[in-house]
Amino acid sequence: MSLDKLTTEQRNANTTHIDTMSTLEMVKTINNEDEKIAPAVGTQDEKIAQAIDIGAKRYHDGGRLIYIGAGTSGRLGVLDAVELVPTYGIKPERAIGLIAGGKSAMYLAVEGAEDDPDLAEADLKKINLSEKDMVLGIAASGRTPYVIGGLDYAKKVGAATVAVACVKNSLIGQHAEIAIEAVTGPEVVTGSTRMKAGTAQKMILNMISTGIMIRQGKVYENVMIDVLPTNEKLVERAKRIISTVTGISKEQASRVLKEADKDVGLAIVMAKTKMNKEQAETLLAENHGNVSDVLKQFDIKI
Repeated sequence: MSLDKLTTEQRNANTTHIDTMSTLEMVKTINNEDEKIAPAVGTQDEKIAQAIDIGAKRYHDGGRLIYIGAGTSGRLGVLDAVELVPTYGIKPERAIGLIAGGKSAMYLAVEGAEDDPDLAEADLKKINLSEKDMVLGIAASGRTPYVIGGLDYAKKVGAATVAVACVKNSLIGQHAEIAIEAVTGPEVVTGSTRMKAGTAQKMILNMISTGIMIRQGKVYENVMIDVLPTNEKLVERAKRIISTVTGISKEQASRVLKEADKDVGLAIVMAKTKMNKEQAETLLAENHGNVSDVLKQFDIKI
């Protein structure tokens, strides 16, 4: 499909005169358009769930989450990947964001990079993409050659493939096992897909990666238990999490967190079961680090 036929490139009848609106009218108009994003994403619930299930299995078996995209889409992929490290305590190499043009393209456009499908294959080869991994190809227009090339190579090596676009019947969707297509409609500013399309993509990526992390046992009830307490704010958050889900005082939480070497999940198991660190570590290892699975064995309310 030619660029001028894409939904993301159409003019929005509701914003034709946004340049002459008052500032308040402008803000209200943008908000009204943004209200269309969540319903558009909601139409893709089943496919997003499929992506989570496939990605969770791959990740559990040692695979990685690989994001590929160009421009705004690429930056959103990089953002989702890097934020998983402090949020869920994973190693940086388990979630990787690749953007057409390399790291410098995060800040400045690299001319022509997104138009080269071979560039994505080369980037994926550099990180030794394997059949264990899952590749998320992201493109609002659904037609970026860089993403298509990456998805084709991923399928060739046996990696799982997911396409995230904001148009129907996307080209990248035809090159992936799962095609997620949240149609958010014409942008407030014609073609500015960093707006509604970008927000929809971020929502989808957040859901997929969060779902995968939950399936790894990195969330207990609804709190992050593998958060890395690397600064004062995160240490306080860790204490609050332990205190809240176990019912012990903040002082006791502080003590057990220290005994657990700042491992929140381990501290919760220790506090709930009254086990020492070594015993709790053994149980967690036997249950792949899943706190809920450990506590079920003790008939402890989770």
